[in-house]
Amino acid sequence: MGRRIFRWLDERLNLGPVKIALLNEPIPGGASWIYVFGSITLFFFLLQMVTGMFLAIYYSPSTEHAYMSVRYIMDEVAFGSFIRGLHHWGASAMMVVIGLHMLQVFLYGAYKRPRELMWIVGVVLLILTLAFGFSGYLLPWDQRAYWATQVGINIVGTIPLVGDSLVRIIRGGQNLGAMTLNRFYALHTLFLPWLVMALVALHLFVLRRVGPAGPWDEVRAARLQEPFWPKQVAMDAVAIGLAFLIVVAFAIGSPAPLADPANPSDTSFMPLPEWYFLFYYQLLKYLEGPWEIVGTLVLPILFFAALFLLPWLDRRRERRPFSRSVVMSAGAGFLVLVFTLLTISIWEVASLPKIDPSVHRGKVLYQELDCAGCHRIHGEGEAFAPDLSYVGDYRDRDWLIRHFKDPQAVVPDSDMPEYGLNEQELNDLTNYMLVLKR
Repeated sequence: MGRRIFRWLDERLNLGPVKIALLNEPIPGGASWIYVFGSITLFFFLLQMVTGMFLAIYYSPSTEHAYMSVRYIMDEVAFGSFIRGLHHWGASAMMVVIGLHMLQVFLYGAYKRPRELMWIVGVVLLILTLAFGFSGYLLPWDQRAYWATQVGINIVGTIPLVGDSLVRIIRGGQNLGAMTLNRFYALHTLFLPWLVMALVALHLFVLRRVGPAGPWDEVRAARLQEPFWPKQVAMDAVAIGLAFLIVVAFAIGSPAPLADPANPSDTSFMPLPEWYFLFYYQLLKYLEGPWEIVGTLVLPILFFAALFLLPWLDRRRERRPFSRSVVMSAGAGFLVLVFTLLTISIWEVASLPKIDPSVHRGKVLYQELDCAGCHRIHGEGEAFAPDLSYVGDYRDRDWLIRHFKDPQAVVPDSDMPEYGLNEQELNDLTNYMLVLKR
């Protein structure tokens, strides 16, 4: 059936030359599992586009509705939680495989002449992938997104001379708010996808013009030549299938997180970026004061300049790793530094005190009872009854429990009704009130 369809299309569109160009490309040294990472990266980019389009159907890019639209996707839309999970974990998977792809190219010396342009395009795609991760992180408009983005923008603000101007451009004003969310949404869904698609096309075009580099052993590369179809295609398909199943397992077993709605007044919130930025945030902890500019400007410029200039910094024709000791040592040192900082950061995050489950249940109960219809906490809610932002500073456990049991007995003129809370609910709500302190 498939052959008949192809034959029918071939008679009308002359697909033979296209098939030769796409599938008959010779691979020096033959097909290999080490070459699958480029195809997996492309697959995850397409997965992000497809899942992102489905999410965009329900998402509302406004500070008033962004969080609730994501909550609606998670709780009400059929397969919404699963689709968002695919999008969330697909982003992490894309970061992993693009890193492995560039590591394979680096190890094989495939950036050397005549493939300099292909390497440069790949570095730009890496930068755009990081921009995808940063811009998409804000869109749920929850506490994690708001404060991690705030920290990221503040880092940009440390750049001398132009830092303040760049911050205003990114925010769209003086504060992180509606204009910021709109700009990040446009960047994430309009500008970046088109840029990436154009650069992926250029990347593949250059690959077809100069051909794959193959193994660093030139004798082996010259001895064996295999076309891309069918062996390498089969390897790519198997690898893509396995990678997709891993992401599916994460999407089902660990749904994408969603914290409380963004609260600009809650300065006590501990901001944490996605894991692929953790090593950089950890590095900045060690570069404070006059050294801050080194971490926010000098090191990033040096790193990406080294990546762009690598084909000219390593100009020897030899591609064997052991013959490129300086370059390989620098690459190994960078990886050791990154994974060391990442390990330290993950350890510190794991050591942070976790919220008491009772406090969490009390917060949920506060929302279910619609207490915000009368009380205000850090600017959220109505002001008909006393502000509870810092109630833990002037009320103790005994007073709170007695008040929740019989409000009029404790405060005779209180309009608060008796909710008939059981012992656990009384304890949970009281514990939540007690953490509301300055």
